[in-house]
Amino acid sequence: MDEKDTGGMYGWIWRHLPGNAWVRVVISLVLVLAVVFVLFQYVFPWAEPLLPFNDVTVDEGSGATP
Repeated sequence: MDEKDTGGMYGWIWRHLPGNAWVRVVISLVLVLAVVFVLFQYVFPWAEPLLPFNDVTVDEGSGATP
């Protein structure tokens, strides 16, 4: 394994960002914030009806008595 392969996916992204380390940090933070924004604005609202959050399977009569 050569030195180029040790960074994995994040190493590849880091090497391809322009600028020095501080510029890369700022760009990385902006990219992470953009991904979080897209997830909360588009992906999670789209997926929410597909997830069974409101499907309760516990009956009132079952379980331990306090």
